[in-house]
Amino acid sequence: MTTQPLPTRLVTDSAFTLSQFMQPEHSNSQGRVHGGVVLKLCDECGGIVAARHARRPVVTVTVDSVTFHRPIELGSLLLIHGRITYVGTTSLEVELRVEAENLLTGEIIHTNSAYFVYVALDDMRRPTPVPTLELQTDEERHRFEQGRARQAARLARAQA
Repeated sequence: MTTQPLPTRLVTDSAFTLSQFMQPEHSNSQGRVHGGVVLKLCDECGGIVAARHARRPVVTVTVDSVTFHRPIELGSLLLIHGRITYVGTTSLEVELRVEAENLLTGEIIHTNSAYFVYVALDDMRRPTPVPTLELQTDEERHRFEQGRARQAARLARAQA
């Protein structure tokens, strides 16, 4: 059986923004949005970005880092912007930027950032190669090199 070469994709081909209005069922005991809700939505957004790039099912492998900068108030519109920053052979790193918009004032604040890593799966649920990433800007090349360094650090930690 011959395999078709994988296409090359652009960062913009899979970039995605997930939005969700934050309501009382999303609150923690402090009356703000629960961090677990934010992480779940980040994983959903990241999974969509990774699947769009791979055009295959993906599974979450690791959450490399999450930094919470500001609390999110109930009644905010949560915006999660996701984009591919690095691809390996079967893995994809997605950078997620979370913002909260106050619908009454229009103020948008950056609340947290995260890196999630996914692996694409074949029909037998085994890791499968993903398309390469065509880097068009210096910023994309810089983010890719940063992602490569994070991946090398992840692999080194796994070997320790």
